[in-house]
Amino acid sequence: MIKPRVIRPELAAPMPTTAMVMAAGLGKRMRPLTATRPKPLIKVAGKTLLDHTLDHLRAAGVKRAVVNAHYLADTLEGHLQSVDGIEVLVSDERAQLLETGGGLMKAKPLLGDDPIFVVNSDNFWLNGPIDALSLLAARWNAAEMDVLLLLVPLARAHCHKGQGDFHIGADGRITSRRRPGRLAPFVFIGVQILNPAILQDAPEGPFSTMLFWERAIAAGRAYGVVHQGLWVDVGTPAAIARAEALLIDG
Repeated sequence: MIKPRVIRPELAAPMPTTAMVMAAGLGKRMRPLTATRPKPLIKVAGKTLLDHTLDHLRAAGVKRAVVNAHYLADTLEGHLQSVDGIEVLVSDERAQLLETGGGLMKAKPLLGDDPIFVVNSDNFWLNGPIDALSLLAARWNAAEMDVLLLLVPLARAHCHKGQGDFHIGADGRITSRRRPGRLAPFVFIGVQILNPAILQDAPEGPFSTMLFWERAIAAGRAYGVVHQGLWVDVGTPAAIARAEALLIDG
């Protein structure tokens, strides 16, 4: 019997060269591990979650990462001093935790005008046949999109206790958010491409990126693409073992 040939496509698409890395959260669900370190510095398979994220960005050709810092910011900044192969800038949120939307607005002067990756630093994903960041870049269409979110089906969201986030159409357009008391088939996994031009008309202080997403959904300019590999919601200490097991399994 002849085994089918597995083809790993090479996707040649313009790659964003700047990324915003979200690293300012308090990591309350990860206690007691976050009593002495920020959540992005929790280790999975001997490497911090932040370094796993930066490895993905570096491998995709991203040249500059803007990392926001609030909780135990000195510890995070000290760790970032040892990072090489990618320029790292810190967006200082010591005075106030700004959440995801407020963090983007604070960092906006550092992000430039071109589309950027926005990645949660406490993410853990394994690439499938197609590298996740390359998949996003290949799907990105600035004429049609303001945001492009990386999603997984709810059934493949390892260690995730939520009920899903979004509904999408056959063309990948996000049609709606999950309604209260209902399930949604797709989960956002903390990786996206975003056009910095939409970072405007925002409130002062902390707020969620959902503000910008809802505007994009209403305008028909929010899309999703399904991740071809694995993802683990490393939100609690128990999820670390699951992530390490998936990494061992390849």
